[in-house]
Amino acid sequence: MLSITEFVTAKTAIKNAVPLTLTLPYEQRQKSRLRVTLDNGEEAALQLTRGSVLHNGQLLRAANGALVRICAAPESVSTAYANNPVLLIKAAYHLGNRHVAVQIGKNWLRYLSDHVLDEMVHQLGLRVVNGCAPFEPEAGAYGGNTHHHA
Repeated sequence: MLSITEFVTAKTAIKNAVPLTLTLPYEQRQKSRLRVTLDNGEEAALQLTRGSVLHNGQLLRAANGALVRICAAPESVSTAYANNPVLLIKAAYHLGNRHVAVQIGKNWLRYLSDHVLDEMVHQLGLRVVNGCAPFEPEAGAYGGNTHHHA
């Protein structure tokens, strides 16, 4: 079984090396110790520094030197749109008050789909669209141990 043990910056990655890929949803990208199946079907074990969060495009190195690129899996998400920044701020406040992970873009907020949250955000005046997309929420005020080097 492949043992994936360290983060690698794009600058230190071997030129012309084709990395293996590992596609994971957000919930699993928050775990530093996890048995996984690479996209090619090979079994592997994540053995990273505790508290690590994996991000789309990030590179990891296995104990045997193989490179592994993280891919954010498409997930069921709700994207709330508003042209009014005050509405976006209100929605972000209420979602944050409920400890909901939120991805922020220009004129939109995204969170993992939840019909109760959708209704709340809609009541605040935002247009909510359900769909499937990779989810990359904000790390939070203290950032955590994210190792975002991509």
